[in-house]
Amino acid sequence: MFGLFKKKSEAEVLDIQYQKLLEDAYKLSKIDRKASDAKYSEADAILKKIESLSN
Repeated sequence: MFGLFKKKSEAEVLDIQYQKLLEDAYKLSKIDRKASDAKYSEADAILKKIESLSN
């Protein structure tokens, strides 16, 4: 209840985007390998941003 209006940190937002991209890449891996690889590369770029924020 009290965390309802709490802003998410940049790392939390990036983590949500990262998880979404991994999920999309997995779904696409069964249909279109090229698109799946593109999603994985996007997810990798976001992971590097998350790691740079934590250091």
